[in-house]
Amino acid sequence: MAEAKGTVHFNRFIDVSEEPGKLLQPIEGYQSLELVSLEEAIEPIVKFCPDVRRRAYIAKGNCDPPKDGLTQDESASIFLYTMEWAPRDQCLYVVLNSILRSKNRNRLITPWLLFMKLLLTALFNLRSCGMTVWRGVRLDLRKEYVVGKTYTWWGFSSCTESLHVLESESFLGQEEKRTMFSIECFNGKKIRPHSSLEEEDEILLLPGSQFIVKSHLQPSKKDPDLIIIHLQQVVPPFVLLEEPSISKKDNLSDLDKQTKVKLTITSTEPKPQHLKSDSKLSTKPIPKPVDEEKKYQIKSADEDVLRKTFLLANLSKLVCPSVNQIIQ
Repeated sequence: MAEAKGTVHFNRFIDVSEEPGKLLQPIEGYQSLELVSLEEAIEPIVKFCPDVRRRAYIAKGNCDPPKDGLTQDESASIFLYTMEWAPRDQCLYVVLNSILRSKNRNRLITPWLLFMKLLLTALFNLRSCGMTVWRGVRLDLRKEYVVGKTYTWWGFSSCTESLHVLESESFLGQEEKRTMFSIECFNGKKIRPHSSLEEEDEILLLPGSQFIVKSHLQPSKKDPDLIIIHLQQVVPPFVLLEEPSISKKDNLSDLDKQTKVKLTITSTEPKPQHLKSDSKLSTKPIPKPVDEEKKYQIKSADEDVLRKTFLLANLSKLVCPSVNQIIQ
């Protein structure tokens, strides 16, 4: 892959293979901490990311005035998260996500708690969006993602609404084995106004997001190396990511509020009689693994929708020349 000299691309959009594939301890410890400035929040992590003070200065300078009702520090925390710099093992988002995905997270995360409080406060104060988003990896992950099973992603998950962004040479490209995840999410955070890379049109999914695998699909016989895995976000039975204690409650969307109600109910000990008598408190059950005899019917329907989505997004490449001329 040819890139301009000096270009840094570690690529958080295609790092899904770094997820541990197992349930870890919930992410917590920052909830009741004081909300501090960006400069204060990064001080404990300087030893892990030596250049972070300079990067934070740049981030804050690019977030004045801030957007979406965030403070300058909140907006700058998102901007700083999206910045990439070398060496890779000292880039903030690389180090933070490796800790969130570690089974030893509770021993490693303490210096990051002030920054986590600021970043999560910013993200919780953005409206949640229900949409289909995309991310991927340069591997065939069908064996790792079994239809009907549920999986948890522990890092911040960078996604895009645009297939063309994901197919660019800076990301997945259009050759060799690769897996695209088509994700139906309900709490995507549109961070483009706060990102260092606005052209990537980034949608961020929060740590501890959980998904059920709906289907696998090979959308084109001309490109057998491309696999699409259809995921649907679900609400876990217990809270896996604690909400920071300070957030602008009036900025919560209806989706945020519905999710919060579900999490409140499912994270407490159930009271069967009470729940049966009050239909307002009933919630939709967590999707269960698909029965073997029903799997192929569901898969067929999902494949039809995904294939149409993929073909529409890639029409100029997949149709015959005469149609291309009409489009042009």
